[in-house]
Amino acid sequence: MIERHEHGPVRELRLANPPVNALNMALVQRLDAELAAAAEQHVPALVLSGQPGLFSAGLDVREVAAAAAEPLRRFIDAFFKLQERLARSPVPVVAAITGHCPAGGTVLALYCDHRVMARGPFRIGLNEVQVGLYPGLTIYRAFERLVGSAKAASLLPRGAMLDPDAALASGLVDELAEPEQVVARALELAVELTRLPPQAYARTRSLVRTDLLRLFDEPDEDVSAVFGAEWVGAEARERMAAMLKR
Repeated sequence: MIERHEHGPVRELRLANPPVNALNMALVQRLDAELAAAAEQHVPALVLSGQPGLFSAGLDVREVAAAAAEPLRRFIDAFFKLQERLARSPVPVVAAITGHCPAGGTVLALYCDHRVMARGPFRIGLNEVQVGLYPGLTIYRAFERLVGSAKAASLLPRGAMLDPDAALASGLVDELAEPEQVVARALELAVELTRLPPQAYARTRSLVRTDLLRLFDEPDEDVSAVFGAEWVGAEARERMAAMLKR
């Protein structure tokens, strides 16, 4: 589910859960373990990539829709543990957004240090509301951190999806590359990070991520309670069932 590729000082973690890299429990736990291993092994930098044309389609709707309350709670906890792992990672992570990146795919990208997205007919954004889901305060704050409060207030309630140019203009991604060059550019950027003076870089990186870490140091919501209630609600269940029939 995760392919590990070594590129000199940079390790690429490639999401490999066909057909759409849906984030199910197995993939979430595996990615969490890979991030932990990279930190323990003092890997200098990471690139998180997807398949050509698709980074990740987000949470596995089929698995979520079929889950009973207790398995769903465990999945919610695992997904937010993964977000915290990304946010706290001592290893810088560059997201190579290789194509479409809705919902949970965008969530992963929010916590990376840099985001390179493919040019083309792709979309990125937090469209949870379109399937009857509440994104939550932590995800909202991480999104707001990149795009600003006014833009977040406009985009999030509509579940708006952005094309690559709009994503770049909003600050949701940092740069664009041709589809066949996205991973190469992300690797190049990651290598550049490894060449910086390590102590100065680490301290400066910690400084600029202070607000991100505060989201987990001072949580304002009981994640399991809030999301569990939302995700087992009639509205979300009806929307997810309709999606699965398409």
